[in-house]
Amino acid sequence: MYDFNFHQPATVEAAINCYSESEDPIYLAGGHTLIPSMKQRLRAPTDVIDLSQIPDLQSISAEGDTLKIGALARHADVAQSAVVAATTPVLGRLASGIGDRQVRHRGTMGGSVANNDPAADYPAAVLGLNMTVNTSKRSIPADEFFVDMFETALEEGELLMGFSVPRVQSASYQKFANPASRYAMVGVMVAVVDGAVRVAITGAASCVFRATEMEDRLNESFDATALDGVLCDASFNHDIHASAEYRQHLCTVMAKRAVAEING
Repeated sequence: MYDFNFHQPATVEAAINCYSESEDPIYLAGGHTLIPSMKQRLRAPTDVIDLSQIPDLQSISAEGDTLKIGALARHADVAQSAVVAATTPVLGRLASGIGDRQVRHRGTMGGSVANNDPAADYPAAVLGLNMTVNTSKRSIPADEFFVDMFETALEEGELLMGFSVPRVQSASYQKFANPASRYAMVGVMVAVVDGAVRVAITGAASCVFRATEMEDRLNESFDATALDGVLCDASFNHDIHASAEYRQHLCTVMAKRAVAEING
């Protein structure tokens, strides 16, 4: 690992100022991607700005019908939050299935979403639940946030502050997990938000995406059988764990399971 300057600002303003005054800075959230990348010398920032000492980025609260989650809320915080359980329980269940206990007590929601790993769980929640991503500069609708593998709409120096989650009528997240990493080989979020069905799929392709044909079918008839014969159209991942065809098949299987759970 190269030498670098380490900063622990106590406020958002101090973090942003530190970033703007540094030569080649980077923000540090949970560190599950950044630290290994630095150890392998894939990243060599001059300044690492640790956000863990900023309380404003860690809060979880409800404001009317909107759930507010700070970017530095850890997976364990989301999984155990009474506010999340009362407003959007599917999000707590999703968080409880990420990695192992050590990962959940260190990794953060904001870090995961900003990294946009193609097999991460949270992107399916952000897109499927129609969240708004709040940054130091603006508010970004979920449909405009994810661009491609490890790429988002965040601009240079833009700090992800948190998420606004609208009222969700019903939702289920079903994941076919890699048995070793617990990453999603395919994860499907089916949700009814503002009276319309949203289906977001992670793990299957280079980036999370909405399954629009599934949405159309379920908006007509919200039953698992409505998805019979539906195959998502995407450039599916192919690796040692699963073929592209298998992942395509899993999208339909997981979506059906999600609808079945919602219908109870």
